Amino acid sequence: MAPRRRRQISLPETGPARSRERYRPPREFRPERTKPAGIYRLLELFRGIERTPPFRKYPGDDRETLRIARGTRVHLNEGPGWMYVAPRRTPPEVRRAGFRMVETDKDAIVVSRSYLENGPALDVYLDLIHEFLHILQRHQGRELWSSRIRSYADRPTEVEAYAFSVAEARRLGVPDAYLRKYLRVPWITRRQFHDLLRNVGVSVRGRK
Repeated sequence: MAPRRRRQISLPETGPARSRERYRPPREFRPERTKPAGIYRLLELFRGIERTPPFRKYPGDDRETLRIARGTRVHLNEGPGWMYVAPRRTPPEVRRAGFRMVETDKDAIVVSRSYLENGPALDVYLDLIHEFLHILQRHQGRELWSSRIRSYADRPTEVEAYAFSVAEARRLGVPDAYLRKYLRVPWITRRQFHDLLRNVGVSVRGRK
């Protein structure tokens, strides 16, 4: 039997928007979108995130959540992609795909500078509340890259974080058609994508 070919994954570099954005994040959210690459405090770069409704809905004590947010750093890097929580070590499946992640034992979210500057404001917002929930999950002792669950679409930490962002998007009046585009990521198959949609309550087809 011939060896199975490894799936090639490429991450995009976000260019300037070509059309006006129909859906917007809350007014309280005022990110510094034109900062140069560097390391920043979370609440310095993403101003107002602590005053948005989702911040008060995170599990646990609000004061502890704010304390963790104040201690979280953002690595704003040049290059393609979106954002992710920096792991202590790059997971094997990520290394096999040819990527090396920023590694740190501290609370840190890695953000592509082009995505912050040019990505849809709503997407940046939804990604941020998703990734910060991952920071909180790790403080709860949960494993973000569990090797016991092979499918990304079925990882409890991912389903919880995506469902959290979907709930906030719906509060803002975002339809499922937009959410299907938002949730489509290049590292999962079409079948896994449909599993993810079902797991977070987004319709797989239709105009909803």
